Amino acid sequence: MSRAPARRNLKRRPQQHRKPVKKVGLLDRTVAAIPVSEETLRRWTGWGMFAAALAVLLAMATWLGIPGMVGAAMAEGVGRAGFRVEQIEITGLNRMDRLSVYAVATDQQSRAMPLVDLERVRDRLLDYGWIADARVSRRLPNTLAIDIVEREPAAIWQSQGQLMLIDAAGKILEPVDPQAMPRLPLVIGDGANAQEPAYQTLMTAAPALKGKVKAATWVGDRRWDLTFASGERLMLPEGAMPSARALGKFAEMEARDRLLGRGYLRFDMRNADRMVLLPGKQDNRPAAQTAAVGQ
Repeated sequence: MSRAPARRNLKRRPQQHRKPVKKVGLLDRTVAAIPVSEETLRRWTGWGMFAAALAVLLAMATWLGIPGMVGAAMAEGVGRAGFRVEQIEITGLNRMDRLSVYAVATDQQSRAMPLVDLERVRDRLLDYGWIADARVSRRLPNTLAIDIVEREPAAIWQSQGQLMLIDAAGKILEPVDPQAMPRLPLVIGDGANAQEPAYQTLMTAAPALKGKVKAATWVGDRRWDLTFASGERLMLPEGAMPSARALGKFAEMEARDRLLGRGYLRFDMRNADRMVLLPGKQDNRPAAQTAAVGQ
C-alpha cells in the first residue's frame, strides 16, 4: 500500500521593506561644509533678509515721495530693533591720533544704521593730513568699519620759523618739535613743500650726494640752494633740466676732486657751464675762483 508524500509546512518569511534613501541636495552639502554653526547661519540669513527688506522699503518710500520724517522714523525703528552703531573698528592707523577718528565716526545725528552718513564720515576723515584714503562701511548688526590708508612722511618743511612734517607730494602732516626732529631731509622756504616732488626728482641726478645734503632751500620760487652737512652751499640754476645737469656735474667733480670739507663756503653754479668757488675766510686762496664745468 503506497503512502502519499508528507507535506512540508513551509512558512513564508515576511518581506522587509527598505526605507527610501534620502537624497542630500547640493545646498544641504554646501551648508554642512561651512565651518559655522547652524544657529549662526540662521542669524546671518535673518540679518541679510532684514537688510534687503529695509533697503526695498526705503527705496519705495523715496520713489513714492514719502516725507523724509517718515523715512527717518522708519530708520529709527530699525535702530531700536538692534541695528545701530555700538562698535567702531579702525584698521590701518599707525601715526594719527585714534581718538580723532572716533570723534568723526561718532559725530552723527543718529546712530541708527540706515541713518549713518558713510560718505560724510569719509569726507571728514580726508580733511586730516595723515589720511590719504579711507573706506567706511556698515557691518551688521552694530559695527561701523573704518579702514585708513596713511601717508608716509618724506621730509621736514621749514617756513617762517615753523617746522612741518610733509609727505612726498608736499602734503602737510603735522607740526614737528624742534627738539625731536626725525632724520628726514629738510626743505626750506615759502612754497618749498609744494616743490618736494621736484626736489626728489632733482636728487636722482646725483644719488651719491643725497646723504651729504643737510638742507635744500627753495629760493625766489624758482631755484634750489643745497647746504651740505660739511657746511658748504651749492647754488643751482633755474629750471629742472639745467639744475639736474649742474648737480650731476658737481657730483662728478666731488667724486674726482673731493671738494666738500676743504674749506670752501659756496659753489655757485647758477651758470650751468661754469662754477665759481668761494673759499672760507681763513683760506689764503683768492676770494673767488672760477672753473669750467667738466674740467
